[in-house]
Amino acid sequence: MKRFRKIALASFAAILLLLLMIPLTADVNADIAPPNSTAVSAGELKKGPVFIIPVDQEIERGLQKFLERGFQEATNYGAVLIVLEIDTPGGLVDSAEQIGTMVRDSGIPTAAYIKGDAASAGSYIALNAGKIIMKPGSMIGSASLVDMNGQSVDDAKMISYWKAKMVGAAALNGRDPDIAAGMMDINAIVDKPELGISKTKGEIIALTSDEALKAGYADQITETPEAAITWLGYSTDDIFRVEHTGAEKMSQFLTNPIIMTILLFIGIAGVVIEMLVPGFGAPGIIGTLAFALYFFGNYVAGFAGAETLLLFIVGLVMLVLELFVPSFGILGLLGSVCLVAGVVRAAFSYTHALFSLGIAFAAAAVVIIIVAVVFKERGIWNRFILKDSLTKEQGFVPVEEKRNLIGGTGISITPLRPSGTAIVGGERIDVVTEGGFIDINSAISVIKVEGGRIVVKEIKA
Repeated sequence: MKRFRKIALASFAAILLLLLMIPLTADVNADIAPPNSTAVSAGELKKGPVFIIPVDQEIERGLQKFLERGFQEATNYGAVLIVLEIDTPGGLVDSAEQIGTMVRDSGIPTAAYIKGDAASAGSYIALNAGKIIMKPGSMIGSASLVDMNGQSVDDAKMISYWKAKMVGAAALNGRDPDIAAGMMDINAIVDKPELGISKTKGEIIALTSDEALKAGYADQITETPEAAITWLGYSTDDIFRVEHTGAEKMSQFLTNPIIMTILLFIGIAGVVIEMLVPGFGAPGIIGTLAFALYFFGNYVAGFAGAETLLLFIVGLVMLVLELFVPSFGILGLLGSVCLVAGVVRAAFSYTHALFSLGIAFAAAAVVIIIVAVVFKERGIWNRFILKDSLTKEQGFVPVEEKRNLIGGTGISITPLRPSGTAIVGGERIDVVTEGGFIDINSAISVIKVEGGRIVVKEIKA
């Protein structure tokens, strides 16, 4: 009996101890949960389509057009959340501004999931989203202004403008504006030990995921965008990922500066060779196809419009007309201007376009000269040069000049008005007077012989 009581007492003590440990276990789990986490049960998750749109390339008008399509599709499907999956080295400031405005003004809640780098203009886009979630090992910041060659921009006005944009974007969701300023202003000094930020003059702030979380520039860290969606309180049952279309992928390839230069080189060389050395056909077809790919890539990317293609076609037509219509170079000059304007306006950057066009022109000129020399017998210039010769071998017999008749005399056997027939030195010949008329049976003398033309005058008695 005593043994039974001991066992019962021990069992009761064990149960009581277990009950006492349950709250403690719950507290421990709560303490080790990620900061800023929100416990959301499955039943509380908001249902509806969630759109994930990748921002995984350089920021330019092509990306802007792609995001506009993605946001429009999300609106059409009645999406409850848009997640921008960011991994970009940055890009054009004006395109970033347009994208930031679109994100900020979206009627659908937005979040940025940084899976790699949100550098430069990419950090500005992320700051315009309602929430920022980062993948472990990702980065945000390093948003100083650089030119096309990667050199720092020293324009005080531009720096001040971009700094205001970054600070304004940070302030949208209560993030420390000084850190945003330190991300782009190399001269800014930021000392925020409580946020783990210490920047001296000459440095640029770039935050890892852990640093961003501590500084308030990230709201959560998750391994996947799906986990980020769940943390935000949305169901992952209806996720749509917006993908680049085949045309958009092809456009990204065609608008690469190197590819653009190659296309311009092939286009210029092909078309000019076909005009100067006609008859092959292949150079003209290949050149036209190269120009078509150039304009197609830039059109899909949103750089070119119908007016740029029209400018190019008009310029090409004028150059062709210059070969056949004498215009003292006016058509050629206008055609060249239209051609260059069409090519430059179609590109995302006038600087890049002019640089690519210059290289393409130089390379094409070398190839054109080589082809023109090798196939000089087929050149179009042969149409404007009289190359036929009248030779005896071809059956042409030159008229013999009868210079021995000069000074000879004779008699006209027909009236000479002013031409007719006469007998000179016993030979019947066709003659012509200097302009007067000579009657039949009049005495004449030969005063000039020009090829087959024998000039006579009357001998006055």
